[in-house]
Amino acid sequence: MKRAISISLGASDRDKAVEIELFGEKVSIERRGTDGDIARATALFTELDGQVDCLGVGGIDLWVDMGERRYNISAAHKLIQNVKKTPVVDGSGLKNTLERQVVDALIAGLGPQYSQGKVFITVGVDRYGMTLSFADHGYQATYGDLMFAVGIPIAVHSLKSLNILGRLLAPIITKLPISVLYPTGEKQDQIVPKFSKWYQWADVIAGDCHYIRRHMPDNLQGKVIVTNTTTGKDMELFRQRGISHVVTSTPMLDGRSFGTNMMEAALTAVAAKGRPLTRAELSEMIAELDMKPTIHKL
Repeated sequence: MKRAISISLGASDRDKAVEIELFGEKVSIERRGTDGDIARATALFTELDGQVDCLGVGGIDLWVDMGERRYNISAAHKLIQNVKKTPVVDGSGLKNTLERQVVDALIAGLGPQYSQGKVFITVGVDRYGMTLSFADHGYQATYGDLMFAVGIPIAVHSLKSLNILGRLLAPIITKLPISVLYPTGEKQDQIVPKFSKWYQWADVIAGDCHYIRRHMPDNLQGKVIVTNTTTGKDMELFRQRGISHVVTSTPMLDGRSFGTNMMEAALTAVAAKGRPLTRAELSEMIAELDMKPTIHKL
């Protein structure tokens, strides 16, 4: 049996372990949260090096990946500095392959009215494949990168502007400490409503689940959320706020959708190449498995 473990800076109460089958082979996948404890996460990566088939980095990315441009996130790479044997992935491969399909899934599952519309993407550079999916279909988009990443209440309204912003800010932001870049530990459970104007403006709210939860208002009646890494608790919170449907970019397994880093780690483990997979290799495996984003009615 292959074994893949995602070590996350997120809350440990979101941990989950299941066995799945990929290409006729059983794979044990497990998510281990460290409640924002950087030293503990670093120690786990070091301990598990050479003991499992692939490691996933959760709660933060290794890179800001914007198509042909990729920026190294220094603080994240320090977490895995002692990993020498086991392949390590952060989910960026699936973000730029599987998440390019999210609008096609919306159209197929909810109808042609979702071939266009208004989308609020919490951090566009964080889910660049998702961002491109909406752009390819002509959605009117508002990007909350400045709001969610650095707390500046300024919206970005075009992909061109987002790309310029990314090129300007990524070299600076990627040198910031983890505590500034992403909510970790107990902060992931805190909901502080902000930027409600843009949540209400949109037909679809898209992005990382923690970012969406972090500032969502109490009433989101009839909205659709496109996200990932959801638990039963997350789904209940969305239902209470009136969300009609949630689209998860990875499949629901035993009551939850795992992060892209976890699923990419599982695919990497099964491929057994001893290295992270290329986007072409991931695309081929996704197609063969017929893995697609999943729609959940609330």
